[in-house]
Amino acid sequence: MAAVMDVPFLSLHDVNARHADELKAAAARVIDSGWYILGDELAAFEKEFAAYCGVRHAVGTGNGLDALSLVLRAWKEMGELTDGDEVIVPANTFIASFLAVSENGLHPVPVEPDPVTFTLDPARVEAAIGPRTRVIMPVHLYGQLADMASLAEIAGRHGLLMLEDAAQAHGARLAGTRAGAFGHAAGFSFFPTKNLGALGDGGAVVTDDDQLATYVAALRNYGSEVKYDHPMRGINSRLDEIHAAMLRVKLRYLDADTARRRDIAMAYRLGIANAGIILPAATSEEAHAWHLFVVRCAWRDDLQRHLGALGVQTQVHYPVPPHRQAAYPELAGLALPLTEQLHDEVLSLPMSPVLTDAQVAHVIAACRAYAEAA
Repeated sequence: MAAVMDVPFLSLHDVNARHADELKAAAARVIDSGWYILGDELAAFEKEFAAYCGVRHAVGTGNGLDALSLVLRAWKEMGELTDGDEVIVPANTFIASFLAVSENGLHPVPVEPDPVTFTLDPARVEAAIGPRTRVIMPVHLYGQLADMASLAEIAGRHGLLMLEDAAQAHGARLAGTRAGAFGHAAGFSFFPTKNLGALGDGGAVVTDDDQLATYVAALRNYGSEVKYDHPMRGINSRLDEIHAAMLRVKLRYLDADTARRRDIAMAYRLGIANAGIILPAATSEEAHAWHLFVVRCAWRDDLQRHLGALGVQTQVHYPVPPHRQAAYPELAGLALPLTEQLHDEVLSLPMSPVLTDAQVAHVIAACRAYAEAA
């Protein structure tokens, strides 16, 4: 029996403590400025994050859901979409991907994933395209880029828009292109647990489309570009100055944190191999930002209890797929067996840039002890 060691799933205290002095200085700078909404810190972060992603524009929003929703809303204002149009989404995603679609009067069309990568399966996407399909929304699930080359080819051939849900994929890249720069637009989340996390809610839209960026910037601010002039019915969803200032600090460390996540993921994959647990596959090392390290086990609940008894905290991302949620009764009759199997089997192991080598080794030993006890 392996020894017991406390390994938190994610310690946000430890993540942020590394930069406490810089974060406090950033917060103090905003407090002292007397300007707290749509100011210099946000403008600077938007410029820096756009440059990081390799696009012309970043528009800060109140959260990641609003980032996705505002893109779809802007496309409707621009005449690209209309009520009842369809958006192809992965069936195995967090419900926010679906909510962004349905709250805009559009219909989510769930598609089963690739069984190896868990991301959108291009062949199934092609088969799901119908006369009302207007958008493909790939989700870079757990931090791994979807097969963007194949999806972009399909979108181009059918004249479809591409909206990346990059909420978990900050820093993932392929052949020099980062998450957020593959589609017509992308939505990011800066929820505190993300690879680039604020100390509260936050999000951003990134795009190379000048017109789209202008529309999103107005829609997030009550539909206004000029104070008290409202040509569109917008919402209030702005990334606060204080969060923007802190994100500017943390952006400087994102690549180093991603490198550490990749080292941990490699250690897990080498150490847990042959332990009776299905390990995640990476299409390439740089294409996965390892927001989560998600294994599969037919006896998931039993594995989770075993690891918990040895001090290893785990989580399930996500226990119930969106089409089985009460919020979407119209989708309840869909047959999506692979998605349902994944949601029954997935388990997320501890993953963060502040895990120590000793903690990583303990997680590996605890997983191997499960196989030995089976």
